[in-house]
Amino acid sequence: MKENYIMRRYSRFMMYGFMGLLLFFLPACGATGAASPSATPTAVRVNGFGTAANHVHSLLALPDHVLLLATHYGIYRSTNDGTSWQQETSGPGQLMQGLMEYSLTASPLNPNQVYTLTLPATYPHAGTLGIYASSDGGQTWKMTIATAQLTSTSIFTAEAGNTSPNELYIYLPQKGPNGLMVSEDGGRHFTSTGALPFGNIAAILAIPGEPGHVLVSGGSGMALSTDGGKSWQTVKNIDGGVYDLTTAGAHSPIYASGDAGIYASQDGGATFTLVDSQASYGQLAVSPAQPDTVYGRTATAIYRSTDGGHTWQPLPYIAGNLGNLAVDPGDANKLYLSLSYPVAVYQLTENGTSWASLTPKA
Repeated sequence: MKENYIMRRYSRFMMYGFMGLLLFFLPACGATGAASPSATPTAVRVNGFGTAANHVHSLLALPDHVLLLATHYGIYRSTNDGTSWQQETSGPGQLMQGLMEYSLTASPLNPNQVYTLTLPATYPHAGTLGIYASSDGGQTWKMTIATAQLTSTSIFTAEAGNTSPNELYIYLPQKGPNGLMVSEDGGRHFTSTGALPFGNIAAILAIPGEPGHVLVSGGSGMALSTDGGKSWQTVKNIDGGVYDLTTAGAHSPIYASGDAGIYASQDGGATFTLVDSQASYGQLAVSPAQPDTVYGRTATAIYRSTDGGHTWQPLPYIAGNLGNLAVDPGDANKLYLSLSYPVAVYQLTENGTSWASLTPKA
């Protein structure tokens, strides 16, 4: 138990140290923690996701057995829980050729409405940097707006809104407290929200079932808006920074991971309670099927809580560079995990004792 506690504290220290840099420096993979753009990769493929240089930026589990995996060299899609995969973008002749995709986000009102951000993956690249949208669960995509129309640098993160499937929030770090912007027409046009109560943010959460209710968090804590970002109130009783936010769905607990530990809110984000001061994770994940079952990832291990974040148990060890977690929206025990360098995808087995590979062969 002591070893787990030390590893979680170490992981938190490493994550927060790098987070401060990433909020200011966003060259290439800066927004997602990946490497700088390079020449088009020519190395031998090691599996169906490409070469050993490929790495993961985002992982989504959508209804009807659909998985979306955004990597440095393209978006891959599965329609059968990861049994087989198809590259949908960034390959030769495909949309977004030469670009990486990151910050995948699906609308809580229509999970087939998906958005992604892009940055250069290779030089030269044929694709145009911008925000891209899909209305069919990631099978086909179109660019909604070029990045250059919004910023001279990069977009840090995106979050689908809760007022309509066409609502999308993005954050532009160069604008500090004025960097949160919102689109009401599927990402074609953006307007600024009201000024945030602090400078840089690390996470955005549009609370499902509560139109206009949005949480943001970062090194200075959390803030809540109930009017779509026009005005903000700082969330009280938060000690230090908060770097990840998640919820299972409408009227479900909201979980937050930060400097002090794991927080939970039972009132739509108006107040938070510290439920575990001994745990802190780089990512949290939860399924609408069972809102009290929460997963957490450190740099070296995966944990599960079945009591709303109060206590945590380690899941089976898996070697490699741990990436993103995603939980099946219809089955809280079906957990997916991505790895990087090279990209790989695993699913927790039904009895929870091991990991089954979903990585396609080369």
